[in-house]
Amino acid sequence: MKIKATLERIPGGMMVVPLLIAAILNTFAPDLLRIGNFTQALFVDGASALIALFLLCTGAQINVKSFGVSIGKGATLLATKWAVGAAFGLIAYMFAGENGLWLGLAPIAIIAAMTNSNGGLFVALVGQYGSKEDRAAYSLLALNDGPFLTMVALSIFGAMGFVDGMFSLQSFIAVLLPILVGMVLGNLDEEMRSFLDSGSSMLIPFFAFALGMGIDFSAIVDGGLSGIILGLLTVFVTGTAGYLVFKAFKWNPIVGAAEGSTAGNAVATPAAIAAASAGFAQYAELATVQVAASTVTTAILLPLYIAFLVKRLERKGYEFKEGNLTKVNG
Repeated sequence: MKIKATLERIPGGMMVVPLLIAAILNTFAPDLLRIGNFTQALFVDGASALIALFLLCTGAQINVKSFGVSIGKGATLLATKWAVGAAFGLIAYMFAGENGLWLGLAPIAIIAAMTNSNGGLFVALVGQYGSKEDRAAYSLLALNDGPFLTMVALSIFGAMGFVDGMFSLQSFIAVLLPILVGMVLGNLDEEMRSFLDSGSSMLIPFFAFALGMGIDFSAIVDGGLSGIILGLLTVFVTGTAGYLVFKAFKWNPIVGAAEGSTAGNAVATPAAIAAASAGFAQYAELATVQVAASTVTTAILLPLYIAFLVKRLERKGYEFKEGNLTKVNG
């Protein structure tokens, strides 16, 4: 039975298939794997640890001389994602109706969903289609976790004042450290670099499954059509923007598109904003379910969009080889 070959024939299959299987299980039989001990630790609660190990293995493949390239790519993605999300939030405020909503969406939900990205999904997609430098760009993308960049956007708009304590330097260092440890090991010992190389691809289906166990399809129902619209905007607007910006820099555009998602932790952003400013309290509950719907929608739709973009590039004569996009004919 050729499971690996079958998965590889599906664009992004090593990540998409385990994630969707787990999401289905979590929606219809959430307690099936939540039985404690090793089973739950690996298949339900293991995403963070597995991603951390993936980043360490990836870090080992990075030559210290090229790390600046990764920082540049990460900064470009971070700025693009934030600028597009903030711009749509501003449009929502400008054209909101008397109920404070635009297209049924709370502006804070738009900013929270579109400026925050699913790091695990990014790592999984770039792990399949990106280079080692592209994967290391995630170290900087950790800055868009949580409500910090949403607060920055709101403060720029004059909607509220800047709130201290929304960004933790410790959290950022905690994301960066596994990559740095891997870099040190790989640059000190070539054999260690080779030893850790296999982990970069082997871990993808396992942490993709664990990520899927955090997805509940019912969130789409709770968020309604407006939440789905928010997810569509996040994938096709921020994802396409990242694609075009990376293409303009002559980098792998698939890596830019891989940022077109909403992170699960963005669900807590509306409540955090409401806690910081009571003026947003009336929108917090609606915004929360809309962001949750966007999280699930993007987790399902972004891999499919990436698959479409990959096929489009392949039809134009490009191929992905060892994480690099190259022109093979024409």
